[in-house]
Amino acid sequence: MSTGSYYERTEDHRFKPTAHASGAWSTDEVHFSPLGGLIVHAIDRHLADRPGESLLLSRISFDILGRLALDECEIRVETIRPGRTIELVEAVALIADRPVVRARAWCLAAIDTGSVAGGEADRLAAPETLAPWRMADLWPGGYIASIDVRPLAPPRPGRTTAWISTPLDLVADEPAGPVASFVALVDTANGIAVRQPPTAWTFPNVDLTIHLQRQPEGSWTGLDTTVVFGPTGQGITSTVLHDIHGPVGQAQQILTVRPV
Repeated sequence: MSTGSYYERTEDHRFKPTAHASGAWSTDEVHFSPLGGLIVHAIDRHLADRPGESLLLSRISFDILGRLALDECEIRVETIRPGRTIELVEAVALIADRPVVRARAWCLAAIDTGSVAGGEADRLAAPETLAPWRMADLWPGGYIASIDVRPLAPPRPGRTTAWISTPLDLVADEPAGPVASFVALVDTANGIAVRQPPTAWTFPNVDLTIHLQRQPEGSWTGLDTTVVFGPTGQGITSTVLHDIHGPVGQAQQILTVRPV
């Protein structure tokens, strides 16, 4: 496993990707997983500057607007719906001054609802009890090479449950919060349960939406993933998200499915 980081900060709002961030569909592009985590990291810093009660990131939707070149990016964050208990934040990632990702995050006030909490699925087997899977045998790129993937059972076409972790920092020499570190691994879901070989079919996602019922903890992201291809070029990757304590939310990705 590698050591280092996926990004290095060059200015207050600008970041340079390392080779570890290179993508699976094209190694001269950024894999969206670390970029998504970087956007959440920028949102976390924006929320930390907000006076008053703390807010929890509860839903974030990313729209991928174009090619994610393996190049320096700028991230701009603004609050577009301020509020004491509910706030909507928007972040835009730019590469070469062109918007490539637009994200919107709903942030909600923390309230004690422990007495009525429940309804989630069972927790997954602990990652320490599972054997690693060489995902790099299926996908190229620095990001895939950097992660530790531990499936609960051998991956099947369109269906896999696996733990993902990484020894790398999100940004060099600065700590990332638990949500940013968790989100930085979620986009891997579209690559762990492939329905068709990526040498014969392409099925990149053009978005990623994450809903959280609680804040994730720990260094492992659990992905209980199902992939469906429709008959007219669309597909959906659906994932129940876990941390070491159990389910934390859900993620959805819409796919554009095309023959190579």
